[in-house]
Amino acid sequence: MAMSMNKIEELLATLKKKEEEKEKNTVLWVLAVIGAVAAVAGIAFMVYRFFAPDYLEDFEEDFDDDFDDYFEDEEE
Repeated sequence: MAMSMNKIEELLATLKKKEEEKEKNTVLWVLAVIGAVAAVAGIAFMVYRFFAPDYLEDFEEDFDDDFDDYFEDEEE
């Protein structure tokens, strides 16, 4: 009787280990998917920033030109 109880306990311990491993694998897969999505989003953002024109630079140049014209008019 004690022999069969030990085997049952061993089987239960083995099943618990398998369930824990499945949970760990699930967590790892979820983290891997989140990491992959974040990497793709980061790459897409970098490509967008590389190809998108910088409108602020043009605005600053126009502002500087207007600012210089204002002071030139005062000197005359």
